[in-house]
Parts: sequence; C-alpha cells; structure tokens
Amino acid sequence: MKPLIPSDATSKVLGAGTDPDREDLSLHDEILTRLRDHIVEGNIPDGGRVPERQLCEMLGISRTPLREALKVLASEGLVELLPNRGARVRQLSEHDLGELFDVMGGLEGLAGRLACENITDAEIAEIERLHYEMYGFYLHRDMHGYFRVNQLIHQKIVEASRNTVLLATYANFAGRIRRVRYSANFARKRERWGEAMREHETILDALRRRAGSELSDILFRHLRNKRTAAVEHLKADGMAGAEPA
Repeated sequence: MKPLIPSDATSKVLGAGTDPDREDLSLHDEILTRLRDHIVEGNIPDGGRVPERQLCEMLGISRTPLREALKVLASEGLVELLPNRGARVRQLSEHDLGELFDVMGGLEGLAGRLACENITDAEIAEIERLHYEMYGFYLHRDMHGYFRVNQLIHQKIVEASRNTVLLATYANFAGRIRRVRYSANFARKRERWGEAMREHETILDALRRRAGSELSDILFRHLRNKRTAAVEHLKADGMAGAEPA
C-alpha cells in the first residue's frame, strides 16, 4: 500500500500553484476513506482495539491525522474513543441491531416517499446507472464493489428527499451499522444475495414510477431483510450475547 504523505520532492511540485488547504482536505478525506474501509471490511475484530502504530505504518501517516480520522469515525458510530487508551471498534448486540435496523428502515421508508415527490429525471437516471453497475459487481461476486455502490444508491435516495434533517439523521445511524451490513453480506446464502438484487429491481421500478407509498414499503422490508441477515451473521460469530454498546 503506497504512503499517503507525499515525498519531499512531490511536496515541492505540489507547492507550485496548489492550494495547501485544499490539499490537506483531500489528504484527510483519503485517509478517512481508507481507514473506514479497513474497519468496515472486518480487518479489526468487533470490540477490538484500533492498532494505531500498525495503521500509521500501513497508511504512511503520523498519529495526528490518524486520530483526527478516528474522531470522525467515532462521530459516525463506527468506533469508540477510550479516554487516554486510544479507540476500539464498536461492538453491537442483537438488541442493538434490531433497534438500529428498524430505525434505518423507517428513515429509508420516509426518504423513499419524499424522494418520489422531489426527485428529478436526471437523479433517477443516475440511480439507474448505479443499479446496473452494482448488478455487474453482483455477477462477478465482487463484494467490495457491490457494497460500495449499494450504499451509494441508498444515499442517493435519501438525498433526493430534499430533507436536511432526515439526511443528517440517516448519516448518524448509517455509520453505526455500516460494518455489520458489510459483514452480513458474506453470511448470505447465494439465493439471499439474488433476493437482495431482486429487491433492488423493485426499488428502481417504484422510483421510476414515483410510487412513493409503494417505495416506502419496499425499502422498509428491504431493511428488515438486511436486519435478519445481520443478526444471523452475529449469531454465527458467537457475539449475540454481547452487551449493548
């Protein structure tokens, strides 16, 4: 993995005609994205301490930008910051998952209803493009690509609601279950993954027709099915008895 911090020679080149603030922001975003993916993809166990030294070496950064990124992930609910003891990956119990997925289902259901009232043709076309991109990843059994585009589709629908309060609330809860949603995909049987793709076909169809009530129901059931897969994965990993985080 290449270091994220540019070499001295590269820095001199970047210094010419480059906005330092924009460069720092871009670097922060890249660190954050790679760290988030590393944790979401299960490279650190649930409840496990975040190995700061190893991550700094892996990302080619110092501890200061790493800890700044961890603060963001803590605000998203993906990790917990421990006073004077670093951070650990947030561990969720079956009870936690049940509540979180029900709230997410309600939020996505509302977003679907509002999106059908406000979405533009161009936004529907973009979601349709993402849908077929996701289908390609499904056919190639590429879980990383599938999950990334799947999350983008759900995000686009929420954004189309044109409701900033809903968008902020959704972002807050989405981070808390992003990791388990990713992990649960691997626990799915082949037929369940196919079922999820068929559910996305019905989501796209209802969105095209701007059938708000129908889309709302489909999205809520879709999240309920994801909750079932997530709980099954939790039990398979022997973590169902964990205390709520």
